[in-house]
Amino acid sequence: MNLFTFFWKSSIGKKWLVAITGLIWVGYVIGHLLGNLQVFLGPEPINEYAAFLHSIPVGLWIARIVLIAALVLHIVLTIKLTVENRAARPERYQKRAYVQATLASRTMMLSGPLVLAFIIFHLLHFTTRDINRDYRTWVDGAGNTDVYRMLIAGFSSPLISGFYALAVVLLCIHLSHGFSSLAQTLGINSKKTMSLLSTGGRILSVLVAIGYLSVPAAVLFGGMGKAYKTERERLPVAINSTANQ
Repeated sequence: MNLFTFFWKSSIGKKWLVAITGLIWVGYVIGHLLGNLQVFLGPEPINEYAAFLHSIPVGLWIARIVLIAALVLHIVLTIKLTVENRAARPERYQKRAYVQATLASRTMMLSGPLVLAFIIFHLLHFTTRDINRDYRTWVDGAGNTDVYRMLIAGFSSPLISGFYALAVVLLCIHLSHGFSSLAQTLGINSKKTMSLLSTGGRILSVLVAIGYLSVPAAVLFGGMGKAYKTERERLPVAINSTANQ
């Protein structure tokens, strides 16, 4: 059996690929969160951070390609494993398996597509800025894209913040279950080690959820950035449009 056959056709190979691609996204989720939390430091840090990322387009595109490939593989292989497991499971064990399954494992097939839909929406909203094209003209005093104002304006919508919160909760449920699955994939048989990994996964998931939800919560309920947004809206159109010149 060659390496490709092992990873694509064998059950353990597919599980390893799911684990690896999942870990790639865990790294991205944590890194993206640390970037987002700079919004609490004010406009300059997060706008300069965004400008720095876009100053290395090759690296940015490599990261995007790796993330997209990892996401597609993760979804396809997860679906494939689920279908294969259901086909191999005897009918008499189906009810018992469902009872023993956790909320996270039962919602994996639902949370994945919903999180994917949110990722697409999020990219159209803040990356390509197609949902609100006014974002393309927003720059700060230093001439950088005004990501701070975009976040404030975007999360000022209860509908967008609600969709964001739902996606974050589903993502973290997915993440929590992923750590338990990782323990099984690695063949960890020790109850203590499995418990530590599962508990660590749950704690990380909760911390990630709190971190991501803190931004829309601060905007909606804490009034964060309202003064800055109002001030920028008073600026002449010519100043706000310098990004397109």
